[in-house]
Amino acid sequence: MMPHKMTLTGSATGPLREYDRYVAFDMREKGSPSAPKGLKKSTFISYTVFVAKKAFNKTGLTKKSIMHEKILIQGEPTLDIPIDECPGEIGVICFQITVLPNKNDKEANESNDKKEAKQEASKAQQEVAVTKQEEKQEPVAKEAKPVQPEVNETPVQEKKAAPQKQQPIQPKGTKDLVSFDDIIVPEAFLKTRPNPVKTEEVIEFVKRTGHLDKPLTIEKESKVLKDGYRRYIVAKTVKMDKVPVIYEYQK
Repeated sequence: MMPHKMTLTGSATGPLREYDRYVAFDMREKGSPSAPKGLKKSTFISYTVFVAKKAFNKTGLTKKSIMHEKILIQGEPTLDIPIDECPGEIGVICFQITVLPNKNDKEANESNDKKEAKQEASKAQQEVAVTKQEEKQEPVAKEAKPVQPEVNETPVQEKKAAPQKQQPIQPKGTKDLVSFDDIIVPEAFLKTRPNPVKTEEVIEFVKRTGHLDKPLTIEKESKVLKDGYRRYIVAKTVKMDKVPVIYEYQK
């Protein structure tokens, strides 16, 4: 029989692990939205990818960038790797690794430009409304003119405060917001496999509300994750820049 070839695309779901002549990292793929009638649908499949150091070094990827860059893996499955080295459900021997251009950055920039354009347009509309009010009030009471600037300042202050209201509310008990990249995940967590169904539920919650259901627990000084590995994976999946945390001594 010919060996089964497979292709994976996505980012690493955990940090890079270095061995003597190769490196390893975890990836995962989402199953089809619907399965044939009578069969259970698959949710997520986790993979552990093994790449020769020479091939990996040619890509220019680093320990940090591999968790943010989109990569293409071509290889074949293996069942001959010890479970300690292969926390994923399926091991993959990589023959070719390619870094893909990230479209999300362009889309994010475009959406930010659109937001800014909308904000500018709404500001212009508010300014027009204010000037119209001034024009109406002028002929009625010219003496009230000196008081006018103070009245006009309040809508400006409200406009400045408006973007803060749009920020997502953080989950109950949050003590701080920490940069996602600063959090260190212990090896013990990386060997565990959070229930994919529950993970998907938390992802849906974040999409619906704009924030995690609970904060992560970390050590204050070292930023080492103590509890909430599932929410760490969710924050990575939805590309959060900052995550809500509580500190271990405050529990």
